[in-house]
Amino acid sequence: MANVTKKVSWSSRDEGTGESAPLVNGAGKDTARYSRQFSNSSILGRLSTVDLDDQSSEDTETSCLKEIPHSEKLLSSKYESLDYDNSENQLFLEEERRMSSLEFRMLEISRWVVCALIGILTGLVACFIDIAVEQLAGVKYSVVKHSIDTFTEVGGLSISLILWAALNAAIVVVGSITVAFFEPAAAGSGIPQIKCYLNGVKIPHVVRLKTLVIKVFGVISSVAGGLAVGKEGPMIHSGAVIAAGISQGRSTSLKRDFKIFEYFRRDTEKRDFVSAGAAAGVSAAFGAPVGGVLFSLEEGASFWNQMLTWRIFFASMVSTFTLNFFLGIYHGKVGDLSNPGLINFGSFENEAMVYNVYEIPVFIFMGVMGGVLGAIFNTLNYWLTIFRIRYIHRPCLQVMEAVLVAAVTATVSFAMIYFSNDCQPLGEDQAEYPLQLFCSDGEYNSMATAFFNTPEKSVQSLFHDPPGSYDPQTLGLFTLSYFLLAFWTYGLAVSAGLFIPSLLIGAAWGRLFGIFLAKMSNGSIWADPGKYALIGAAAQLGGIVRMTLSLTVIMVEATGNVTYGLPIMLVLMTAKIIGDYFVEGLYDIHIKLQSVPFLHWEAPATSHALTAREVMSSPVTCFSRLEKVGNIVDVLSNAATNNNGFPVVSEFSASDEPGRLCGLILRSQLIVLLKHKVFVERAHSSLIQRKLQMKDFRDAYPRFPPIQSIHVSQDERNCMMDLSEFMNPTPYTVPQETSLPRVFKLFRALGLRHLVVVDEENRVVGLVTRKDLARYHLGKHGLEEMQISQT
Repeated sequence: MANVTKKVSWSSRDEGTGESAPLVNGAGKDTARYSRQFSNSSILGRLSTVDLDDQSSEDTETSCLKEIPHSEKLLSSKYESLDYDNSENQLFLEEERRMSSLEFRMLEISRWVVCALIGILTGLVACFIDIAVEQLAGVKYSVVKHSIDTFTEVGGLSISLILWAALNAAIVVVGSITVAFFEPAAAGSGIPQIKCYLNGVKIPHVVRLKTLVIKVFGVISSVAGGLAVGKEGPMIHSGAVIAAGISQGRSTSLKRDFKIFEYFRRDTEKRDFVSAGAAAGVSAAFGAPVGGVLFSLEEGASFWNQMLTWRIFFASMVSTFTLNFFLGIYHGKVGDLSNPGLINFGSFENEAMVYNVYEIPVFIFMGVMGGVLGAIFNTLNYWLTIFRIRYIHRPCLQVMEAVLVAAVTATVSFAMIYFSNDCQPLGEDQAEYPLQLFCSDGEYNSMATAFFNTPEKSVQSLFHDPPGSYDPQTLGLFTLSYFLLAFWTYGLAVSAGLFIPSLLIGAAWGRLFGIFLAKMSNGSIWADPGKYALIGAAAQLGGIVRMTLSLTVIMVEATGNVTYGLPIMLVLMTAKIIGDYFVEGLYDIHIKLQSVPFLHWEAPATSHALTAREVMSSPVTCFSRLEKVGNIVDVLSNAATNNNGFPVVSEFSASDEPGRLCGLILRSQLIVLLKHKVFVERAHSSLIQRKLQMKDFRDAYPRFPPIQSIHVSQDERNCMMDLSEFMNPTPYTVPQETSLPRVFKLFRALGLRHLVVVDEENRVVGLVTRKDLARYHLGKHGLEEMQISQT
């Protein structure tokens, strides 16, 4: 069943080569010499593995609705960690010492150039998406409007309904097929995956060029197809992919190497640039460069310094400027910079939009409503996602569901417009596609303003349309129907964002709330519906995604009025507190459903009783400084020892217990050494062999070849390999008695991949990896330990 499970996971069809430390049942006879078994057991129970492959692949092929067992209380072993900590071996240090101060300055200039390129390309992609959606949606709505206007007079509106549903389904099916069959990693907004990447988890396929192309194509089709989605969320993912590609100076997908930015080909640099790309995506989406910087900071970047902040802010500003500039050209206003982001909330400057002290309790109450509604939304989507994982796991079924949702969305929209009697007079600021339907001449159907439009335009209408533009019944029905459509849509096999649907739902019930306040206060000017639509939008979005700092600044920058900073902050904080009482944020829920070993900012509050001895994985596979090639090949080929870091020790005792720690070497480094045949005998022979350099390791990054692809002859197996020059001689270590919170803080803050546990004589006794820390979490009954699955 593993092949089916992979189709519904972020890792797509990637092989499950995780980096968990070797387990108790993973020490085979072939590796007995390199392992040490300890009797210390965790007070919460030993780490165990759960194999979900309980059915053959033939069984899953015979039935489309075969259930896949799933539990969110598992961590998947297929996810690897990123190496944010540099391996300071002899090669690395020699290269650094050879570099002059001028070369270091040139590297710093290169970083700024890369950030500028990230901002420019992210802005161009955002511009392309915006124009494509506007053109495609414009054609679709013009055709449907013409059909409705025609058949309203002569009868036969059912033909218009069929046309609308067919157009929606046809556009959506194209995007869904590309996502489901070609790159499942492009599904959704991509924000949970980027959060994981910034947290230090390598999600397969998430920053590839193929993912970007399908993401852009998919989001155009899903938004233009009328789904309850937005194009802003996927911009964060798109910016991250652009950053990951530009910073490497080559494309592994296209097999093109431009021989530039080679120094940046490592996880440390790449992850910093991905932070800049995510920030540039936020900036392009909302016209919020400061909000973009805070998003990257809030959502997981482990290491932060002043220069990194400046570079990320620079990329965000360049992204906003690029989008502004080219949208100005598109709208025929060259040099006009009045389009800061893909969504423009408009100006909130009129007298009715100011607020008073006595309104603050009202805003807090709206935050409570947003938290409750957000919790309901997240819970419904959680159970729907569980159903999808279990039953809708084949690409054909995923495409069929997307088409069904597109048709149902069109049907519901048409029904709401058809049965609505809310007619409003045409004004100066009329809707882009006003539908008269059964209204009198000179009037339009106000329900059509919300449904018969792109979500961004609908949000702007709810914010700025004058009082009396919407009937309370219209807003109530729209809120309920769009709420149900949005929670059903999120999680489909389409590229889609959640920001705009959340804002639209909140703006609708917020405006409804403002109308009731206006009636209660006899039409007082302070109860302006547009103002409460803005607060409701912030409350709903905060209740669903639970972002506070960055979302506050994004909303303030998008409104262009810093006056609303206080009420928006209060609303978002209240929505988060209330929502967290019931259920986690939606992005965190989806991360947990994918069994990703995600590390939060702090260790569980009740984990001080645990020490490194209980948390660590053992036995640990160790190597000597001078190791036999055959032994290295056997260890790397052994599926049971699929960890990516191996302590190097001085010597083994007579009982095969490892000696004092000398360093740490990575699986990827060993594979490069085997590929280049860096053996002691070859170095001593008459064969002229080029000395290995850091460039050889960077050229193999990030897709290091599997051990199965490297041929080692029988004679070569008897050769020896000297690891002294290539291992990291100064790995981070902790004593056995170190508390879990202290281990967690060290691991999380430094972005480590492996943390060696040693005894008082500096002998290796265990190894702490990301999964060893992530498996402890606070549950309903206190501190709980999750198990690790093989899929």
